[in-house]
Amino acid sequence: MIAALRKLATAHLSDNMCRLYAVGPNVFPFHASRKLVGPALTVKVSPGDNLMVHKAIDIAQPGDVIAVDAGGINTQAIIAERNGVAGIVIYGAIRDADALAKSHFPIYASAITHRSPYKNCPGEINVPIVIGDAVVNPGDLIIGDDDGIVVLPQHTAENTIRLASLQAKNEAELLKNIRKKTNRSVMG
Repeated sequence: MIAALRKLATAHLSDNMCRLYAVGPNVFPFHASRKLVGPALTVKVSPGDNLMVHKAIDIAQPGDVIAVDAGGINTQAIIAERNGVAGIVIYGAIRDADALAKSHFPIYASAITHRSPYKNCPGEINVPIVIGDAVVNPGDLIIGDDDGIVVLPQHTAENTIRLASLQAKNEAELLKNIRKKTNRSVMG
C-alpha cells in the first residue's frame, strides 16, 4: 500500500476522497522536494509546547509520520529531531527554516518563527487530532507532496488507491493524446 501511495499525487487521492480528508491550504512543505507517506503517530500538544513530540519520537516506529496538533498556533516552534520517522506534519510553527529547506526530510507546518518551544505541558499521543481541515486518527495514512497533505483512513485506502490510480492513468492517456494532436497540427 505504501509503495502504491508513493506513486500517486495528493491531487488524485484528494479527488477520489471527495476532498474530505485534505489538510487544506494552511499547512506547507518546508523541505526540499520529497514525497511523504506513512502511518500517523498522532500527538496533541498545548500551543507552543513540544514535550510530547519528543516522547512520540521516542516511541515512533521507522516509517511513522509524526502528526502534531498544536492548534494551528504559530507563536512558538514545534519541532524535534527525527529518529527514523518518515516525516513530521505540524499544525503549528517550525524554526530553522533555512536548514530544513536544504533537507530532504519531509516536514510540513503552518508557519515559521524564531521563537523556541516550551517543554512544560503534558499532551496526548495516539488520539484523534486535527491538522488544518482534517481529522487524523492514529494509523491513518499521511501522504504529502508539493501540493500539500491528504489523510487516508485505513478502511478506505484500498478503494481510494484503486480509483486514484485509474484517474492518474486516464489523465496520462489524455495528456498523451493532446500532445499527439498538438504535434500533428504543428507538423501539418
